[in-house]
Amino acid sequence: MESVRSSLRYLFADIIGDADGEPPFLPAGLPDAAAAAVSDGIHLLMDYQGARYAQLYVDRLQRFVRRSNVDAAALCRIAQLLAARMAYEDPIRIAQLRLAELEAGRAIRGRDGDDLRRFRLDELIGVLPQALADSLLTGFEQIGWLGRRRLKVRFSTRSRLAVRRLRMMAGLRRWRLQSVRYAEERVWAERWLHMIARALDKQPAAASAVIETATMIQGQGDGYRQGLADWHAIIDGLVKPTFDGVLPISDLAAAIAEARAAAMPDPRQAALKRAIAQIRVQALSVEANSHAAE
Repeated sequence: MESVRSSLRYLFADIIGDADGEPPFLPAGLPDAAAAAVSDGIHLLMDYQGARYAQLYVDRLQRFVRRSNVDAAALCRIAQLLAARMAYEDPIRIAQLRLAELEAGRAIRGRDGDDLRRFRLDELIGVLPQALADSLLTGFEQIGWLGRRRLKVRFSTRSRLAVRRLRMMAGLRRWRLQSVRYAEERVWAERWLHMIARALDKQPAAASAVIETATMIQGQGDGYRQGLADWHAIIDGLVKPTFDGVLPISDLAAAIAEARAAAMPDPRQAALKRAIAQIRVQALSVEANSHAAE
């Protein structure tokens, strides 16, 4: 009977991504100069989600190790930004951090110790398992609340009840890898890494600029959604077409910088879309003039 219980326990732990385990080894062939950055990322993600999640981080980094055109500095930057994105700031994470402050004796008592955050409704629902979240998202979309409602959530440690609420929120960590938000973050992370790999193959000089685009996506709420939308606009409008060979941008790093400078906190993305369109027109006109001169 005990063996059956043990098997079920490990099976359940595997499903929810919360299995106990040792930190994974550093990627094979990792330069010594990048070891500290990767080690920091591993320990961050061990705390964030567990050993299996940290192993996913190592596996994702492994594809860039031993590439001749990826030096230790680039590996460090990829490692830092990947760890930051994989430890995305959902309500579960904020609760985890508040509890960690409390356990370390760093929590501030009283009203000054409250951490008030503003979330989109779909963002709060997004921490739930996909099966449950889908029905809620559909229902709220039908009544017109999705994308419009903003809710304030207080992450407080000033009472036992408040701490209990934090523990309940942090407990959703067990189902994080089955959540709507995680599915979105997984797709984004893989696409970002894919674009870095394509930059290294197609335009190595632009690789650093592509790596740094991860800094566009931070925090939570409308700011997070805006950054994500802007990132996709730049990737879809400039980066991917260049790598696909349909947009002749010779200096992609400069084009990315110009587009990022135009990004504003505007849900319509008017300035950004205008800048991307201008960059595209200029690149195509240069190519047309070049062909005409021939």
